[in-house]
Amino acid sequence: MSVPDLTNYYIFARVAAAGSISAGARELNMPKSTVSRRLTDLEEAQGVRLLHRSTRGLKLTDVGQAFLVHCETMVAAAEAAQQVTQLVQETPRGEINLSSPYAISQSMLVTLLPEFMALYPEVKINLVVTNRPVNLIDEGIDIALRVRSHIEDSSLIARPLADAPATLVRSPDRGDVARIEHPLNHPLDLIKFPHLSLHFTSGRYSYELRSQQGDKLTVSYRPRLITDDLMVLREAAIEGLGIVSLPNYLCEQELHDGVLERVLPEWSLPVGIMHMVYPYRRGLLPAVRVLIDFLAERLPITARSSLTSPFR
Repeated sequence: MSVPDLTNYYIFARVAAAGSISAGARELNMPKSTVSRRLTDLEEAQGVRLLHRSTRGLKLTDVGQAFLVHCETMVAAAEAAQQVTQLVQETPRGEINLSSPYAISQSMLVTLLPEFMALYPEVKINLVVTNRPVNLIDEGIDIALRVRSHIEDSSLIARPLADAPATLVRSPDRGDVARIEHPLNHPLDLIKFPHLSLHFTSGRYSYELRSQQGDKLTVSYRPRLITDDLMVLREAAIEGLGIVSLPNYLCEQELHDGVLERVLPEWSLPVGIMHMVYPYRRGLLPAVRVLIDFLAERLPITARSSLTSPFR
């Protein structure tokens, strides 16, 4: 088998990412005619059509789409190899794709990322803020922050950073006559009250509660407000719209100020663990490595301090 021209693989990946031959040629700083000829050479060498060209741009064939995945892997490996020496010779540089839930982004990364980017001005960060579990490999995510009791995917490296306990809270409107008529003394009393919740793809909404004596109880509920934004849930709870489970770092100050109160304080929710997750790869780019080290050092400190100095 002859050695393939890897330059054509690289050009193909860059053109596919750019969306057109013209855009790809500008990004590569090459003549459009050269890029077009290189793509033709690649298709002839592979013996299949990889893309459809038109005046509107280009569209990958099914084979081209599958071929692109491997080309992108090759490009990433080449960039990692190229930057190995930069770890000792130059400041880390390049683009990092970072995924984070809304609450961590809005309460912690909002201060940490500007600090990191000031330290490494040649690093570009693409922050994807979502509560949806992302597929790191398929979506090209370098680092993901997650709050889970454990990480199921054994193909990923999961570094626990800090505990993330949660508390059931509500507005302390003690003048509410309904609260006198419907006291909340036991977990089963929760079914009498409105609730607020994050969106659960399973469609099953419940609290897993544990008493100080070790008793366990699962209580299902129907939320009246569902959102992926914990800040919205916190403000809705303050306005008296319902009971909600919030991470402690988002409600400690509100509890201290008396605008929220704990519900069933003798019962506790499962403690989540903040993880930093990244693919199991030996050739992590230097920029990714320094961000991993930075977050591993700073996020636990920020999470602990937020219990007394909440971020808004």
